[in-house]
Amino acid sequence: GQGDPRVYLFNVETGQREIVGNFPGMSFSPRFSPDGQRIIMSLQQGGNSNLFVMDLRSKSTTRLTDTPAIDTSPSYSPDGQRICFESDRGGKPQIYVMPATGGAAQRISFSKDGGGTYSTPVWSPAGDYIAFTKQGGGQFAIGIMKPDGSGERILTSGFHNEGPTFAPNGRVVMFFRDQGAGPSLFTVNTDGRNEQRLPTPGFASDPAWSPLLS
Repeated sequence: GQGDPRVYLFNVETGQREIVGNFPGMSFSPRFSPDGQRIIMSLQQGGNSNLFVMDLRSKSTTRLTDTPAIDTSPSYSPDGQRICFESDRGGKPQIYVMPATGGAAQRISFSKDGGGTYSTPVWSPAGDYIAFTKQGGGQFAIGIMKPDGSGERILTSGFHNEGPTFAPNGRVVMFFRDQGAGPSLFTVNTDGRNEQRLPTPGFASDPAWSPLLS
């Protein structure tokens, strides 16, 4: 419908904005490719959502997933060759990795106890880890794992943690926490140490670290 959320490009210098794609349905969860030439996003049509990528030069779009599930929260690997994303195609939200041009997706998240869900995956700047939100037992944990799913490490756990993003150096993860009084930003080292609250003028959530600017 007309009120559906849309993905826009916003020029920070001119203030101009441009809608990305004339899609029927709701588009959300946009991410730039590392070279800045493509945008990957989730498009909801009916009761499911799939991943699409748009080439910003040719304006052509390519459908990457086609399942009766909710595929969302895509994130490119630093070399632009792979994406990780969240999907409930197996029954519950889990993290999958697939080629950036489409193809077979491999599930990489598996709870030791068989329970729990994984969401909001994001690739580290060096490509060696994927950060995520893990939910189970009333807890929301922020963690990292290797792109093949091994080496899972929980950095912090509580209620309600979500939305991790890596610092450009790959050694710190920022996320938001909302314990009922409103969301705030926190940082924690990738070894799970040095958790700190980041002062903000008001409530703050869904952080995104900019690339390292020269």
